[in-house]
Amino acid sequence: MSRTRTSLLAALALVAGASGTALGMQSASATAAAVPCTVDYKVQNQWSTGFTAAVTLTNNAPAKSSWSLKWSYAGDQKVTSGWNAKLSQSGNAVTAANESYNGALATGGSVSFGFQGTYSGTNAVPATFTLDGVACNVDSGGGGDTGGGGDTGGGGDTGGGGTTGRVDNPYTGAKVYVDPEWSKLAAAEPGGSRVSSQPTFVWLDRIAAINGVNGGMGLRAHLDEALKQKGSGELVVQLVIYDLPGRDCAALASNGELGPTDIDKYKSQYIDAIASILADSKYAGLRISALIEPDSLPNLVTNAGGTNTTTDACVTMKSNGNYEKGVSYALDKLGNLSNVYNYIDAGHHGWLGWDTNLGPTAQEFYKVATTNGASLSDVAGFIVNTANYSPTKEPNFKVTDSVNGQTVRQSKWVDWNQYVDEQTYAQGLRDKLISSGFNSGIGMLIDTSRNGWGGTARPTGPGPLTSVDTYVNGGRIDRRVHVGNWCNQSGAGLGERPTAAPAAGIDAYVWAKPPGQSDGASAPIDNDEGKGFDQMCDPTYGGNARNGNNPSGALPNAPLAGHWFSAQFQQLMQNAYPPLS
Repeated sequence: MSRTRTSLLAALALVAGASGTALGMQSASATAAAVPCTVDYKVQNQWSTGFTAAVTLTNNAPAKSSWSLKWSYAGDQKVTSGWNAKLSQSGNAVTAANESYNGALATGGSVSFGFQGTYSGTNAVPATFTLDGVACNVDSGGGGDTGGGGDTGGGGDTGGGGTTGRVDNPYTGAKVYVDPEWSKLAAAEPGGSRVSSQPTFVWLDRIAAINGVNGGMGLRAHLDEALKQKGSGELVVQLVIYDLPGRDCAALASNGELGPTDIDKYKSQYIDAIASILADSKYAGLRISALIEPDSLPNLVTNAGGTNTTTDACVTMKSNGNYEKGVSYALDKLGNLSNVYNYIDAGHHGWLGWDTNLGPTAQEFYKVATTNGASLSDVAGFIVNTANYSPTKEPNFKVTDSVNGQTVRQSKWVDWNQYVDEQTYAQGLRDKLISSGFNSGIGMLIDTSRNGWGGTARPTGPGPLTSVDTYVNGGRIDRRVHVGNWCNQSGAGLGERPTAAPAAGIDAYVWAKPPGQSDGASAPIDNDEGKGFDQMCDPTYGGNARNGNNPSGALPNAPLAGHWFSAQFQQLMQNAYPPLS
C-alpha cells in the first residue's frame, strides 16, 4: 500500500530549524541591551507552486498572555492553511495570532506554529517580523534554502532521531510503545509477566488525561518515555482520541465529560491541546498512530433514526452534527502533523457488516473525511473491533458454506451478515472505502486484545451438519450469547499478539483496548469521570433490541470503564489464543 499524503503535509512536525532565523532587535537602537524576540522561520518543504513553513517564536521580553506576530512577503506568497496559530493575510501582510491554548508566553518561552502556502517565482524568507509591534529584523545570514526547501518528497530530519517521510505502513520496521503504567499492572498479576511487555494504546478519554490524572502519566510523559524506548530505530506511539461531545450515544458505560453541544470545548481544550504537544519538535521522530473516536460515526449509521436500535441521544448527535464536526476537526488538526497517522474507528463486523450498513458507513466516513477542513489525505486508514470481542478469523466456517441447502448467512448467529469475522470485514470494508473515493493506500488495523476465544471451550472443528445452526454454533469460536454483546464478556481470551502487516490490506494487529481495563461497571458507581451505568454490563440483564434481547454475558463485579479489572485479566490470559507459554 502507498500513502498518498503529498509532500505539502510532510513538514508539519513544527521543527525549530536553523534556516531563516530572525534575531529580533529594536532596529532604532543598535545598542539595545536586550533582544526582545527571536523568530525562526523555516521553509520545510517546497515544490513548484507551494510550500510549508514552520515558525518558532521565542519571547525574551516580559511575559505575555497573548501575542501577535506579523510579517510581509516580497513576492506573491499566500498562506492557505495553518495550525497552532490564527493566520490571516491582507495583501502581502500576514498576521499570526495565538490560539486560546497557547497565548501564554513566558520570558524565555517559545511557541511553534506552521502553515501551508502557495507562491510563484521565488519564495524568499520575509525580511522583517514584528511581535506585538516590536520590530524583529532578519539576520542577513539566515535566508534559508528558498530554492528547494529541503526534500520535497517528505524526507529530512525532523528531530528525535527519525524522518519526516510518511511511510506506507507506520508499523512496518518499527517497535511499538509499551505503556509502563499498563505494563506495571499486568506484571503485578500472577502470570502477567508473560504479556506485560506487549504494546497497548494510551487512552486520552478526557481533557485531564492530557496532563495526567491522579498522579498518572500525561501525554508528554508518555512521549518522553517513548523517546527512551525508541533508541536509534523507529517507534510507534498509539493514542486513542476519545472525548467527543455527547460521547457514546448508544451506551452509558463510557459516556464522556462533554455535553452534546460542547464542540468548541472539544476543539480548543482537547484536540488543540493534544495537537500542540504532538507538534513539539522533540517528538517529530516518533510515529503517532491515532485511533479517532471509537463508536461515534458507526452510531450515526445505525442508531440515529429509522431502526429499532435508535436512541434519542444518537438522534441528537446526528441532528447537531457535532460527531461529524468533531471527527473532521481531529482529522484535520492531527493530520496536519507529518508523523501522525489517523485511523478512524469503523465498528466491527457484527455491527456494520450487513449489506444495508456497509454502503452508508462508507458514505458517512467519506463525508466526514472531506468536510469541515478534513481531507482524504488526513486518513491513514481505519480500525475495526476496537474494545470488542469479534474473532479475527472464524476458522471452522465461511460465509459461503451451505448446509442442507441453507447458507451460513441464514443461520441465526450470522443473521444474513456478509461477514463472519473481523479480517474479512476489514478487507471488505477497505475495498468499499476505496471504491467510494478513499485513497488506495489506506490500511486497516484490527484490535485483537480480547478476541482469542481459547481455553477448553474453543471448538476444534466444524459443528454437526444437522442444520446450518448446529454447524455454525458448534464450530464458532466466538462463544458470546450474541454478537452484539460488548461489555466484559465472559469466556473471552487474549487474541493475536500485536503484529505488523499480518495480511493483505491490514497494517497491523494491535491491542487497542489494554487487556484488564474494564468496559464498564456491572452496577452503578458514583464517579467524577462522567461515566454512567449501562445494563449491558450487568450479568443479570436480559438484553435489548441491539443484542436481540439476549442475556448480556458480562462478568460480575466489574469496576468503572477504564479501571483495572483483575478477574477479567486473569480470564483473558487463561483463554488466550494463541495460548500463552
